[in-house]
Amino acid sequence: MLKDEALITIRSGDGGNGALSFCREKYRPEGGPDGGDGGKGGAVVFEASPHMNTLLVFNRRRHWKAPHGDPGGGDLCSGKSGEDLIIQVPCGTVIRHAETQEILADLTTAGQQVTVAAGGKGGKGNARFKSSVNQTPRQTTPGQPGVELPLALELKLIADVGLLGFPNAGKSTLLSRLSKARPKIAPYPFTTLEPQLGVIERDDRTLVIADIPGLIEGAAEGKGLGLRFLRHVERCTVLVHLVDGSEGGVPELSKRIAVLNRELERFSADLAAKPQVVVLNKLDTRPDLPAVAKRLAKKLKVPVLAISGVSGQGMQEVADHLLQMIPPHGTKH
Repeated sequence: MLKDEALITIRSGDGGNGALSFCREKYRPEGGPDGGDGGKGGAVVFEASPHMNTLLVFNRRRHWKAPHGDPGGGDLCSGKSGEDLIIQVPCGTVIRHAETQEILADLTTAGQQVTVAAGGKGGKGNARFKSSVNQTPRQTTPGQPGVELPLALELKLIADVGLLGFPNAGKSTLLSRLSKARPKIAPYPFTTLEPQLGVIERDDRTLVIADIPGLIEGAAEGKGLGLRFLRHVERCTVLVHLVDGSEGGVPELSKRIAVLNRELERFSADLAAKPQVVVLNKLDTRPDLPAVAKRLAKKLKVPVLAISGVSGQGMQEVADHLLQMIPPHGTKH
């Protein structure tokens, strides 16, 4: 189950108090103050993990606390610092302050870490305050409190290609043809209820493709399922618009694509500006579809390809075209 949003509260540890202590050993009659410092509180650290793909764990556990630092002791003994609390999240997680919506971290790379809440500093023991004019200080300082923050976690899948289209356009079939993914496929709308990932493998190249639940006109106003999942294609390099090409000429197909682009624009201008490829499905029922694709490409000024999800015809051309548009991962950014 993909859970892509969560609200949690984190708290870093308090610092330990400084100690008030004087040396009372038999052979050290003038030992003086020996109170040690308190330990630092544990910090709250988030780490991107390649082994996670959902935020479900954060719906089961809402509160996360790092341990406190221990107080200082006599004989100049410092208190033990609290261990940092490392919270693992999926790659692609955005961490925001739940109240101000300020972005605190965006974890995109496996192993990437960020400290969101530092632990409180430990207090000073009375040994710190000894001076020539104050040989027996009774002054100490308390440990500083930790930080408590309400956080909103948002998962944006990291994929190279975002697959978009109307419900029942054949996106799940295309994903299964291009990759080894096995999404649910059925002859009725909204079979995809959450984003699906697949991997295109060609020679030594791999591309990750994300299938997003179908968009419908009015998605920006909350209709259908696709709008709330569009965040998952915000990181994609290329968007693929899959359109049912079984009927209609260039004007009708252009209108359908315009509806998709309008919903993207309403969601995010940056998303709508990404490079696009239009793929017309149902070549098996319409032999003239390649010719229609050429005319449509001239009108839209974007690549337009024709495929058959049933027979697999045209799939190799789509994969090759995407590999040409997206540079190897080492040079992608």
